[in-house]
Amino acid sequence: MSVPAQFDGPVWLPSAPPSWETYLAPTLQPVPVIPVIGLLAATLYLAGAIRVWTTGRHWSPWATLSFLGGCAVLVVVMGAGVEGYGLEMYSVFMFQQLTLMMAIPPLLVLGRPGTLLLRATPHNWAGRPVLVAARWGLRSWPGRVALHPALMIPLFLLSFYALYLSDLAGELLSTWGGHLSLELLFLVAGILFTVPVLSRDPLPKPQGHLGRAADMFIEMPTHAFFGVVVMMASAPLVSAFTHPPASWGVDIMADQGVAGGLAWSYGELPSLIMLVIIFVRWNKDETRKVAAADRRIDAEGNPELEAYNDYLRNLGRRA
Repeated sequence: MSVPAQFDGPVWLPSAPPSWETYLAPTLQPVPVIPVIGLLAATLYLAGAIRVWTTGRHWSPWATLSFLGGCAVLVVVMGAGVEGYGLEMYSVFMFQQLTLMMAIPPLLVLGRPGTLLLRATPHNWAGRPVLVAARWGLRSWPGRVALHPALMIPLFLLSFYALYLSDLAGELLSTWGGHLSLELLFLVAGILFTVPVLSRDPLPKPQGHLGRAADMFIEMPTHAFFGVVVMMASAPLVSAFTHPPASWGVDIMADQGVAGGLAWSYGELPSLIMLVIIFVRWNKDETRKVAAADRRIDAEGNPELEAYNDYLRNLGRRA
């Protein structure tokens, strides 16, 4: 391992050229902040699920697998060798960014951690502060603002266009603190976008299915068009990715083209899956509403239809 001169913090840089084997090698950074967050989240979630199960109540195994799967992807993407290569390669860092923003958050949100928190937290003196804090977060104006769909567009514009089409990325990514801060920003931005769109946890103001689908149609072109801009660039966009170790044999412009291709293609797949989930849920809810209406008509009749039939009969008698 060697440490690049431009970094002012504790980092490890792989010495071997990038390959699938070195990408997936279990190589933690000296201060593995995000992998620790992933492991801690998985531990707390599993403890909550076990508590619910041991009290004889139901909790979805699929929700549990989804959340734990998101934590596992987070640990691998930020804790394996891929993190070391992401310090110097635009394509690897873009893969990490898209995974943090588009792939991991849906897995976490589909795990319904908010609902699990409310069910697993004891309602005694020890758990009461947690429940009070959770309810305050839902009802407070910061919670409503943070989960408002209108926040999504500025976050995505900041995470792609404002970051890479200015000198901001070069300055932040040249330091360990800046690199870590951006990774945390990507994860938080992805969660804040995904919660209003996919979550079935209690929310300050849940959106309808049409609004959720509209959010996805607004978001999808954001990173796709950005990917085209990166692929068409004729010069390096980020100064932090212009000096990978010579032993890696990286072509800077080719690597930047791969980064743009990832933004255009890889970013679309999770968005399409989320859109499919929204339409499936929409169809199920409409089917349930129609079935409930039919049952109500069978039991109570349909006053509007009966009134209309009476009106037709009266017209017939007058004729």
